Amino acid sequence: MEAFIELERVEKVFEVRRRTGFLRRERRQVRAVDALSFTVARGEMVGYIGPNGAGKSTTIKMLTGILTPSGGRLRVAGIDPSRERTRLAHRMGVVFGQRTTLWWDLPLIDSYKLMHRMYRIPDARYRENLDRLVEHLDLGELLDVPVRQLSLGQRMRGDIAAALLHDPEVLYLDEPTIGLDVVSKTRVRDFLRELNAERATTVLLTTHDLQDIEQLCSRVMVIDHGRLVYDGALAGLHEAGEGERTLVVDLERELPPIEAPAPARVVRVEGPRQWLAFPASEPAAGLVARIVAEYPLVDLSVREPDIEAVIAKMYADRTDRAVP
Repeated sequence: MEAFIELERVEKVFEVRRRTGFLRRERRQVRAVDALSFTVARGEMVGYIGPNGAGKSTTIKMLTGILTPSGGRLRVAGIDPSRERTRLAHRMGVVFGQRTTLWWDLPLIDSYKLMHRMYRIPDARYRENLDRLVEHLDLGELLDVPVRQLSLGQRMRGDIAAALLHDPEVLYLDEPTIGLDVVSKTRVRDFLRELNAERATTVLLTTHDLQDIEQLCSRVMVIDHGRLVYDGALAGLHEAGEGERTLVVDLERELPPIEAPAPARVVRVEGPRQWLAFPASEPAAGLVARIVAEYPLVDLSVREPDIEAVIAKMYADRTDRAVP
């Protein structure tokens, strides 16, 4: 597939000064991004995750041209963002969860009208896009409300609409569902899924809400201390982090713990219900078949591993290996 975003050994180093005495200051370098390389194909929706300070936001800022890389090569749609930021701005949309692109004291619709002129969107296209975004993101009753009076969740939906008014080819989302209730999160996720499917919009999604990743992205990249530590399918992430799936078994009556073949094991028993853990990389079919054959069964279900626990395990393992 055509590479739309390309990073080749990209680095970003900041110089930090700190006071070490009354008149003395010490300079030191902080490497926020370290020899980072990856590509994202046109139309892909990719999760980009990591702990605070890992380098996620720095990467996004370099991709948008806000920051200039200290080294390496970076291209978006064949364009160097730091050299041709204005040209690239017409092809990208950005949503920073903790910052807004909307005008604080103006009604929401006035921000959209200003963007209509700034991006020089044809009138017919602007009206069509605005109507579609207002409907899908449930913004109808908010258009005449000043942005400062919107709740965080309402403003987030307003920001997402603002980022898409000019039909960008790539959308950078930093915490797009922060502050949203369950219903609004579902609406936003459904909309992003539809946008990606129908318009082949390339999406790079950074979030701490890992349900966003699980429901939207087939590929996930994990960054730690400025370096890429995982890049692949979500299922493979569970294997890399030694994740475990859980088999929940409802028996006809209370029985002693099920004698499960290794590496499966019973981790919890409550009356006739038992929980068995087994590696995410192992198929469930053999374990299920054995329990069905040997135990009086009412129901069973398989629960996927918690992705947050998987990532925490990956970081813990890397920390342990780094300790001499």
